Order: sequence, then C-alpha cells, then structure tokens
Amino acid sequence: MFTGIVQGTGTIISIDQKVTSSTFSIDLGELSSNLIPGSSVSVDGICMTVTSQKDSVVNFDAIQETLSRTTLGQAVEGDMVNLERALKMGDELGGHLLSGHIMSTSSIISKKNNGEGIDIKISLNEKLKSFVMEKGYIAIDGISLTVGTVENNSFNIHLIPETLERTTINSKIEGSMVNIEIDSITQAVVSTVSAIMKNQ
Repeated sequence: MFTGIVQGTGTIISIDQKVTSSTFSIDLGELSSNLIPGSSVSVDGICMTVTSQKDSVVNFDAIQETLSRTTLGQAVEGDMVNLERALKMGDELGGHLLSGHIMSTSSIISKKNNGEGIDIKISLNEKLKSFVMEKGYIAIDGISLTVGTVENNSFNIHLIPETLERTTINSKIEGSMVNIEIDSITQAVVSTVSAIMKNQ
C-alpha cells in the first residue's frame, strides 16, 4: 500500500524492451537504500516490484498489461518519475490509501498559473466519472490530491508550490498523459452503492 505522498523523483536510466515485457532501470537515489528483490515501489503511481539493484539503480519488470494501461508504455530513457516506498506499519498516513493499481490514464487539457500555484484541467472518461467528485481524493501519477471542480468531461486540480517542487507534475504540458487511481475507500463505497441501486 502507498499514501500518495511522493518521497522523491528518479530518472529512467534505460528501458530493455523484450518480447512480452520491458525492464526499467531507474535511479532512485537515496530511496534505493534497504531495498531487496520483491520490495514494492510506486513509480508514477504504479506499484512496481524490485527485481535487482546495483547501487542506486533499481530494476523493475513491466508486463504488456502494465505498459498498455499506464504511461510506462510511452516512457523513454531520461524521463523523470515520482517515487514512493511502500507504507510500513507505524508510518504516518498523510495522503490516502492507494494500491498502485492504475485505473485509467487521462490527458491534461490545460495548465494555468494561479498565483504561486498552478491549476490543471484533466480529461474525465466514462470509466472514472462515478468516482470523481468535488473535494474527493484522487492520485495523479502517484500524487495524493484533492479534486477541485468537476465538469461533464473534465475535472480540475489545484497545485501548491510544495507539490510542484517535489514531484514531476510541473513538467507536464497540455496533451501529456497521466496515471489515475481513485482511493480504495471511494472505490468501495461507489461500487457498493451502485450494486444496491441496481438491485432495487
């Protein structure tokens, strides 16, 4: 499990494309300490499993399912990614609970300065509509955020300078794709209510 509180950023050093999977070598910097094969790391919100490591460069394998459903499929060497180590018992839960299982990708429609912060409008597809609500929780590329206004086919997020400085979100431009995950509690509540309504 993860919290959506990004602990740092890393650089994709290389991508080894194979027949049915790709191996991503990512420099995790200080976040690479005490990792072992099998450890989980959130990479742009995607739960990835450590396969091997040399110094601060850590290798992760991604199958075609992951590549086709997330932004990893379009990643290139040199890209920066958001990083979060898996939640441990006793850790502070500052964001919201995330599994690292991406629900969808969406595109950035617009990006505008708002004082010291930035407002971003993101497209909203049919799969996500029932889960995205004003003041609800959402994870964008692994970043725990609060939803602003919601429109028919889009929603807004408001980013403070701290988020812009600590994550990769400020490097995104109009048309950039982002990974989206809704927090587990919202998913459970919406799914339960939908099932009850269908049975009435």
